[in-house]
Amino acid sequence: MIATMETLNDLDAPTKSAVIDLLYRLADDAIIIGHRGSEWTGFAPILEEDIAFSSMAQDDMGHALTFYQMLHELGEPDPDTNVFGRKLEQWKCASLVSLCSKRDWAKSLVRKYFYDVAESLRLESLAQGSLVPLAQLARKLSSEKKYHLMHGHMWMPRLGQGTDESHQLMQDAVDTLYPHALGMFESTGADDLLDQAGIFLREDELRKRWVAAVDKVLGESSLKINAKASPVYGGRSGKHPDDLATLLDGMQLVYKLDPSAKW
Repeated sequence: MIATMETLNDLDAPTKSAVIDLLYRLADDAIIIGHRGSEWTGFAPILEEDIAFSSMAQDDMGHALTFYQMLHELGEPDPDTNVFGRKLEQWKCASLVSLCSKRDWAKSLVRKYFYDVAESLRLESLAQGSLVPLAQLARKLSSEKKYHLMHGHMWMPRLGQGTDESHQLMQDAVDTLYPHALGMFESTGADDLLDQAGIFLREDELRKRWVAAVDKVLGESSLKINAKASPVYGGRSGKHPDDLATLLDGMQLVYKLDPSAKW
C-alpha cells in the first residue's frame, strides 16, 4: 500500500531528489511556453486571440511560479534567482516549448494545444498522487488549464477543416512539432521513484494517454500524424535548441546587470 505524504518534510532523500527533478521539468516548461505565448501580445491576427494568448501566457507563468516556490521550499534557489540566474544547460524544458514560432500562428496554436494536453494529464496524475501539497496544487491549477484546453479544442478543427490554406498551415505545424511534442515525455532517472511512491505516473504511460487524446482531436480536425515520428529528446538533460539560448539572453538581461538589485 502506498503511503500518503502530508508534507514535503515526509519525503526521504531519494524521493525528494526525484520530486525536485519533476518540479523543474514542470516549471521550466510552463515559464518558457508562457514567454512564447506572450510574444503574440499586440501581434495576434485578431483581437480576441491577442487577449486569449496574453491571458494564457499569464496563467502559464503563474503556474511556473508556484512550482518554483515549491522548489524553494525543498531547498532550491528562490524563483527569481532560479529563472534569471540559471545557465542554459541547467534548464530542463522540452524542445517543444523552446522553439521560436517566428510569427507562425498555426505553429503557435498547435504547439500550445500539444503542451496543454500534456500539462492537463500531468496535473491529473499529480492530483491523484500521494504527495498532498503537490496534489492540492495540481487540483488548483487544473481549474485554469481546462480553459486552455477548450481554446485548443475550438481552434484545431476550425483551422484544420477551414480553407485549403489554413489546413495546409496546420498540417505543416503538426508535421514539424509532433516529434518535439513526443519529446515532452522524455524519461529521467526520477521515473521509477515517483511511480513507486505513487506521486506521478511514468512518462511512457503519460505519453500513451497523450497520443490517444491528441490523435482523436487531430482526426476530427482532418489532420494526420506520422506514426513513425521519432521523439526529439535532450531538453530534460540540458541539451536545447539555439532558440532557447536566444530567449534566455533576452529574459535574463536586466537581472544579470545587477543580480543584487531590489525592485
